[in-house]
Amino acid sequence: MSASRRSGTTDELGPDEPGEPGESGGSDLLAALLDGMDAALCAFDADGVVTHWNREAERILGWTAAEAVGRHGFAGWAVRSADAEEVQSRLMSAMHAPGRQVHEFALVTKDGGRVLVRTQSAAVRGPDGKPAGLYCAFSEVHAQIDLERSIALSEALFEDAAWGVVLIDADLRPAVVNAHAARALGIGRTSALGRPLGELLTQGVEELEAALTHVLAEGAPPAPAEMWVALRTPEGEKRRCWRSGFVRLASPLAEEPVPLGVGWLFQDVTEAKQGEQEASLLRFRTNQLHRAARAAAECEDPAEAATVHLDFALAGFADHALLDRVAAPPRAGAHENGRENGRENGTGSTVRLVRIAATPAGTPGPSLLTGAAGLPVCYAAGHPAVQCVERAGSVRADAGSVPAELARQWALARQWPDDAVHALCAVLRSRGRTLGVVTFLRGPARTRFERSDTAYAEDVAARIAAALDLAEEARGA
Repeated sequence: MSASRRSGTTDELGPDEPGEPGESGGSDLLAALLDGMDAALCAFDADGVVTHWNREAERILGWTAAEAVGRHGFAGWAVRSADAEEVQSRLMSAMHAPGRQVHEFALVTKDGGRVLVRTQSAAVRGPDGKPAGLYCAFSEVHAQIDLERSIALSEALFEDAAWGVVLIDADLRPAVVNAHAARALGIGRTSALGRPLGELLTQGVEELEAALTHVLAEGAPPAPAEMWVALRTPEGEKRRCWRSGFVRLASPLAEEPVPLGVGWLFQDVTEAKQGEQEASLLRFRTNQLHRAARAAAECEDPAEAATVHLDFALAGFADHALLDRVAAPPRAGAHENGRENGRENGTGSTVRLVRIAATPAGTPGPSLLTGAAGLPVCYAAGHPAVQCVERAGSVRADAGSVPAELARQWALARQWPDDAVHALCAVLRSRGRTLGVVTFLRGPARTRFERSDTAYAEDVAARIAAALDLAEEARGA
């Protein structure tokens, strides 16, 4: 394994003594064999003195055989003083242990550097079977440790990561799915494998597949992408926002990179994005209210000011708006005479509403004043606008998940534009009096009205009611 004290080649354990004829040739052959091995080899006698040191050990640590052989252990030259006792103890323990012992040490090179090695040590038995020393084979373990770290990282990502990790093959199908991603997708880890992404997501598939194709062709984008997707759940579709990062996977064994697929890492940021959107929407709506107030202040006609508020409120909020005024205050005993009033109105409703403004039907444009004849709108009993006036509170209505033709009939039966599928009625009240109702309508391309929408509609209704109250005062004067 190493140079002996005499010749610089590996020799037997023990002091220099004349050998038998042919012994030198055998030792030289053994030394040549050991020096030609890829692993660094050294040996110690029973007292821990270095007796052998091969050329690979010299290459790794820089110490020659002449410098190493005869030293007691590694203390003072091949390990730091603070580590010497522990290293010596762990090495020499192999003399009294069965089989090979594997350890990792940081050894010191001749030029003062440090190198991490993995050692395999085993006892050398004498003729009597007792330990006569030990041999130690060691090699640098940077590559091995890098590999183990890579494997450990992969296992951690696929078992313990707090974000989703999916390996997508070149056909854009999941090949590996970690536990977090499986929970996010609402399926088992194995059931997602090999399935088209369109079977896992109901919305956002095109955007995701386009991103994966781009990564396969050109590499990862410089920054994460935020994607809105929809998942199938027992409760229906659930929209989520995933902040996604992508890395292209290529074989390290090929001379030229061969794409193996894409690593897709994502984190659910739905709550944060919804919070940002709500804050942004609130700022926009507040700004619209301020702009409407400034524009309405320049209107000489209070009724025109009401339509100005209506037009500013529509932006980004609804597709249509209707403004109905109560024709006359309910008479005393109206509840008892409801049947008679219903016959008079021809609607079955005790509330008489007159249309005073509406957005144009079929085409976009500003709200138009109407209802000069003062004829009541034919709202049936139980109509959302009628309920709004009767309750003096907001009412939401929805066509539900029905075919387009049924949704159209639902809208027309309520005297609304035929593309309306979501409605929100807010009562107009000023100084304790109910003046009418404003109805906001959304088409099928928009989402249904939520509670946050109700608060905004009520704020708009209060401003419109104040303008209409001024108009009534002007007419009374």
